[in-house]
Amino acid sequence: MAYTAENWPITAALLQFPGVNAAGLHINDAPATAWAEVLQEVKDAGFAHADLTDSWVRPGDLSPARLTEFQQTAETVGIGIPVISAIRRSVIDASNWEANLAYSHRTIDAAAELGCEVVSFGLHQALTAEQQKQLWFWTVEGHKDPADDKETWGNAVTRLRDLGRHAADVGVLLSLEIYEDTYLGTADSSVQLVQDIGLDNVGLNPDLGNLIRVHRPIEDWREMVAKTLPYSNYWHMKNYIRDEDVARDMYVAMPAPMDSGLINYREAFKLAISVGFQGILCTEHYGGDGLTVTAANQDYLRRHVLPKTDGYALGQSQVAQGRQQPAATELATV
Repeated sequence: MAYTAENWPITAALLQFPGVNAAGLHINDAPATAWAEVLQEVKDAGFAHADLTDSWVRPGDLSPARLTEFQQTAETVGIGIPVISAIRRSVIDASNWEANLAYSHRTIDAAAELGCEVVSFGLHQALTAEQQKQLWFWTVEGHKDPADDKETWGNAVTRLRDLGRHAADVGVLLSLEIYEDTYLGTADSSVQLVQDIGLDNVGLNPDLGNLIRVHRPIEDWREMVAKTLPYSNYWHMKNYIRDEDVARDMYVAMPAPMDSGLINYREAFKLAISVGFQGILCTEHYGGDGLTVTAANQDYLRRHVLPKTDGYALGQSQVAQGRQQPAATELATV
């Protein structure tokens, strides 16, 4: 049965929650009550599910006992963890790729233990010192994957294919997050990477907000949607207000609620359905009360974007689509 607005699984990103507490203790080492506090806050905001963003808890670095404790904590709170997003651990980082690859394999194993449907990886690397000085880190350029470098591209394909095979062995989908200035930094390059990997369970996470926010010319978002959604199996969703004055070479972007930014998600989702997308969704937002904005984004999706009935014409995706069973509390914000 196709998903509808009533039961489409939507997760909250955990970007607002730091990985280190005020005492300098990493959240991995914090008591389970600290995990429960965050997960309860997310649930109270109206979410049935959370995207386990590893800028908060790193499940791939939890011991088996602590991973079980985390799972029990989520179950006690009553919130689903269908996805892990592992960020800034690129498998082609020149200095750290071996450690990042090993961490990524551990994250896949943790996802299987937690019963996740998807793990999202990317090729973006740590923020530079200059980026960390900015109000919005994307206003200055960070790491760039080397252009026209066949060896590095080949390494990305080989290592991500290795992760994809591991994920398939444990029944997990792999999703590759689109991100500026990486080999997942344009629609065409992202699709080519998935095609070169060539595994049914490896698709894209079309986080187009990462591409429309840069302070330079961008590809039309409609073209990016049309190119990437046929190969997508999970979706980080956020939006930015954008202004351009091409004559002055001036480009500005700031975070915005999903209904107010440049990307028209009502239009984008119609295309997504036409090409067979049935992936889990994740609402994100940077700045301010990010959790409240992501909750409003979920409400926007359910009220105005997602199909009200399951009788719609669903196209054929180019990659496998998962099937996460909706939680009983899925309708919390409808």
